Amino acid sequence: MKPRELTFIKLGGSLLTDKRQAGSFDGGVAGRLAGELEEAARSSPGNLVVGHGSGSFGHATADEHQIHPGEIRAEQLPGVVATQQAAAALHRLVVDSLRRQGALPFSLAPSSFLVTAAGMPAGVTLEPLERALASGLLPVVYGDVVMDREWGASICSTERVFLALSQGLAQRGFEVARVIWMGRTVGIYDEEGKTIPVVTPEDFDRVATAAREADGSDVTGGMRHRLESAVELARAGIRSWIVDGQSPGLLGRLLSGEEVPGTRVSPA
Repeated sequence: MKPRELTFIKLGGSLLTDKRQAGSFDGGVAGRLAGELEEAARSSPGNLVVGHGSGSFGHATADEHQIHPGEIRAEQLPGVVATQQAAAALHRLVVDSLRRQGALPFSLAPSSFLVTAAGMPAGVTLEPLERALASGLLPVVYGDVVMDREWGASICSTERVFLALSQGLAQRGFEVARVIWMGRTVGIYDEEGKTIPVVTPEDFDRVATAAREADGSDVTGGMRHRLESAVELARAGIRSWIVDGQSPGLLGRLLSGEEVPGTRVSPA
């Protein structure tokens, strides 16, 4: 039997917020993207998983409280709580945008189904996600603060959530057919500011030197982290598209198989 195919879609925090201004939220952009996601989910029920970044909510708060990779000290625990609350606040805004557009979002906080070890996913519980997909709901995940077996707690980016889910789902009769990363650039740019159309794992070192860092606070690494994750997925046979989420209608065109501007990260 052919595995059930899934598409993962990430809405970058830079699309939803202004990372230079803590707590900002662009409801207009979020509403447009939510409408496009609702249409996509209606056309392909039970086959999409949406994730989003923390933008000026979680990143700014984590930076303020110095919640960076490494062991969490007792005096940092209030910062852990504040960072998790900030990430969840943006998540509720995203989920509400989807609901208002008629989608059926089902919120899945990574802190409730995933643990890490030294910042890397080490255990994931998939049944809630599987049941949400089977019910025709639209699962929505996000970057979150999770329990960590070595550090006490750590930030688990949406990129790492996607990696953990793709690996776990592959063992349970699913196949992640593609991942779409929507941000504020037309893919990955080279040194001259031109879009690199295709990246393979062999290209990583060369391309990573040109990948721009995020504007504003981004404690998980910005575009380089996204590229690293896309390359890791490519090594597992999963293609990614890094595209400009500011372009109305681009998501639908990409999902329908149309070639769109951006960078494709391919196994070969």
